[in-house]
Amino acid sequence: MRNRFSTFILAGVATVALSSAVSAQTGAPSKAPKPAAQPAGPAPAHDLSGVWNMRAAPEQRRYIGNTWTAQPPEMTAWGTERYNSEKPSNGPRTHSLKETDDPVLRDCLPPGTPRIYLQPFPFQIVQTPKEIFMIFEYDHTVRQIFTDGRPHPEDVLPTYMGHSIGKWEDDTTLVVDTTGFNDKSWLDRDGHPHSDQLHVIEKFHRVDRDNMTIDITMEDPKALVKPWISQINVQTKPDWDIMELVCTDNKAFEDFEK
Repeated sequence: MRNRFSTFILAGVATVALSSAVSAQTGAPSKAPKPAAQPAGPAPAHDLSGVWNMRAAPEQRRYIGNTWTAQPPEMTAWGTERYNSEKPSNGPRTHSLKETDDPVLRDCLPPGTPRIYLQPFPFQIVQTPKEIFMIFEYDHTVRQIFTDGRPHPEDVLPTYMGHSIGKWEDDTTLVVDTTGFNDKSWLDRDGHPHSDQLHVIEKFHRVDRDNMTIDITMEDPKALVKPWISQINVQTKPDWDIMELVCTDNKAFEDFEK
């Protein structure tokens, strides 16, 4: 179980709860030696299930709450014009919550794929024989990844999360291909735009029982000159449950700045 209060507007990274146990020992030294850390067990085959939370690498901590890489992506003229017109409330071009046009903060619209990983909340993976569900705590967003061999439909309906199909590259790596996006979301919290030509490729690699990397490649010939590539690290939280967080419950975002 976990007991945590988060304000997603102001948080750049997820709050991590730490617990410690203290034992009284008569006649023992004041500082008992800590037990050696036990290595994580092997990753189970074809299994990504569980609750996961991002763990930023040290070199990522100055930017990962807002965007994907330390250096911005190379954008097309269309992408640059759109980017310069946006008014994010995160990153180097911070605007007040009253001024921002961030579609997540202004209208409670879904963050989309892959931006939803940058929302500072955990997600749960649930597997069935034909598909994988990603249940994000942020606004209880659900993403379907079909693993039964079907292709993308030719008449796919554009959505925020896109249409995702996945296949196992090996026992511990799932490759997910996502198309069929609308153009109503941003790639990150800093305002980098995308078009309906966005194509996202993810590699979920379970390193061991407790750790997983997600390689993310964003391709969009209308917005990006070349693919934008990043990697995030997530850890299992076996004692956590997904909690309820509804964006509209926090509609009065400006109150956080008072």
